[in-house]
Amino acid sequence: MSSESRRWAIRDIAADPEPCRVNFQAAERPEESYGEDVFNLASMKEFLPSAVYEKLLKTVRERAPLDAAIAGDVAHAMKEWAIAKGATHYTHWFQPLTGGTAEKHDAFLEPEGEGAILKFSGKNLVVGESDASSFPSGGLRSTFEARGYTAWDPTSPAFIKKNRFGATLCIPTAFCSYTGEALDKKTPLLRSIKALSEQIERLLKVFGVEDGGTPEITLGAEQEYFLVDRRLYTCRPDLIQTGRTLFGAPPPKHQQLDDHYYGAIKPRVLAFMTEVDQTLWRLGIPAKTRHNEAAPAQFEIASVFEELNLACDHNMLVMDVLRETADRHGFVCLMHEKPFDGVNGSGKHNNWSFGTNKINLLNPGKDPLRNAMFLTTIAAVIQAIDRHGELLRMATANSGNSYRLGANEAPPPIISIYLGDQLTAVIDELESGSAGPAKKGHAMQICVDTLPPLPQDATDRNRTSPFAYTGNKFEFRSPGSSQSCSGPNVILNTIVAESLDEILSELEQVPEEKFSDALQALLKRVLKAHRRIIFNGDNYCTDWVAEAERRGLPILRSVPEALKTILKPESVAMFRKYGVFTEAELRSRYEVYYEDFKTRSRIEGELALIMARTVINPAVVRHLKQIGAAAGAATVPALDAELEVAGSLYGELTKAEAALEEVLPTGDPELIRARQAELRKLVDRLEKVVDDELWPLPKYRELLFIY
Repeated sequence: MSSESRRWAIRDIAADPEPCRVNFQAAERPEESYGEDVFNLASMKEFLPSAVYEKLLKTVRERAPLDAAIAGDVAHAMKEWAIAKGATHYTHWFQPLTGGTAEKHDAFLEPEGEGAILKFSGKNLVVGESDASSFPSGGLRSTFEARGYTAWDPTSPAFIKKNRFGATLCIPTAFCSYTGEALDKKTPLLRSIKALSEQIERLLKVFGVEDGGTPEITLGAEQEYFLVDRRLYTCRPDLIQTGRTLFGAPPPKHQQLDDHYYGAIKPRVLAFMTEVDQTLWRLGIPAKTRHNEAAPAQFEIASVFEELNLACDHNMLVMDVLRETADRHGFVCLMHEKPFDGVNGSGKHNNWSFGTNKINLLNPGKDPLRNAMFLTTIAAVIQAIDRHGELLRMATANSGNSYRLGANEAPPPIISIYLGDQLTAVIDELESGSAGPAKKGHAMQICVDTLPPLPQDATDRNRTSPFAYTGNKFEFRSPGSSQSCSGPNVILNTIVAESLDEILSELEQVPEEKFSDALQALLKRVLKAHRRIIFNGDNYCTDWVAEAERRGLPILRSVPEALKTILKPESVAMFRKYGVFTEAELRSRYEVYYEDFKTRSRIEGELALIMARTVINPAVVRHLKQIGAAAGAATVPALDAELEVAGSLYGELTKAEAALEEVLPTGDPELIRARQAELRKLVDRLEKVVDDELWPLPKYRELLFIY
């Protein structure tokens, strides 16, 4: 990498700011193309015999077991539909513990005699055999134990992925080992959905709700990302290798003026976003919102709420589409949680809700019964988050997010709940047992006819809270941009299932005539025991850290200490009780996540050292020679002073390089990251001293503002 490469990239952008003009024609009627590349209910009805369609519909809507007798018919219909869409191959699309997606393509084509036929059987659809040895398993599988299986998830429809070379039928699947352990993100998610759904059904029964609908857990994901010009990206080895800038001084202006957030979208970016939306709509993904985010070159896309399992699959597809579309427009899409030091990081806001297809249990009702169910649900969530906040922190702990949490627009690594003034006032009354007036001037008592409706959206929004109630859902703001939605939602589903289980087990023993008083007493006890988790203030304030410590809330600042919470005996017992994880599966995930953190830290440390010595040092030496020559040619005290400053920094730089090199063999991630941070400080100081013409790496002012 050289300063000449940087200068040529900038000149190229100035000459041709839109290098990859895509002849993209937006559909005249997007509602007509919506779901066109999905084997959805409409496609099933068209291609399947009516009797087979009805059986498959029961599986999709009610999660009933798939009738093996119809697998062949479904496979044939899916093949015919896919071929009509131009597909030549199929793949079992799954989500291993790498954090991304995986696919192995097989052709429909099979030789027969002197010719060939297109073949796809029920066996190909339902179960696939795959090599599991090269995926992370945390000790569940050895390298010589290679067999793994992909199993079709009928509740997430198959879809077509297209590119200019053809199309592939993608079949969403779970991924497990030969011995049955889950090796993926989907399997535990489906298990946790089952666990919470069972408690939702019990809740309806306890409160005497008939025809309350089918349990449903929903998610609306907000995905943040950065776009940088590919020509500048290729001049940054750190972006290529790690997804973030290991060096780089923030420019005088970046996001301080708040002029990028919700600003007018530039034409080149808008062209990219338009193609993204059209692609997602064809895949049946309800992309709804697009806008500029807080930092320059940062953006967000959000989808409408969907069933949780489908929403998690769709978010993985959103990330794929963003990356692939960015490439066609001459961009690179960065999903790292903190690609630029000192400016806004990228998160993934997890808007989570649950109830049935008729009732949102996190939505205040218009009658005493609905409000009683609502307050019981809120109490269960409060209890769950207070008991297992460490697990939610664990679900957000990875290398990238460790640089983001606690920074601007990201909550600190302290889990708390924001309820807003109105709901907190209700909670206060329930806890105290008083009959004092609420904001509307009515006494708040459970299951009493005089209970007024609780207003929706009666609270402000707290953008600093990690877990905020926002009217009919909870918004979990801590997950990182690159993370799968499955991890945090597995935790949320399971801990709330446990909490509801405990509450409902007590209520089920209460005679009907004593139910109201018993419920009031139970909620009062729960809220009094767990209200420490409620915090409606500024989570960025330094005083909150001291207050959280006073309350006894866990503060897990590092990734390793956060990951260890998954192995606590109470965590293992809970996941095992509700059939979400076995102990072996939990231990495997700890090993996978910790090894990932160690490996990424080692990669970043090694690359930082290489870049400092082979890219930065030569530029600094050229700068020193240049100043030295000027100082020797003229008696100018300022030149001597400048030479002394640059020379001193260069000396400190070489010492910092040696210090980092010393700890790399230890593999200690925390030590490596600390030494790397010291090295970065010196490089970033030198960036502001060395002649701009000599600096080899594209600077933040170029990466963030040129597109």
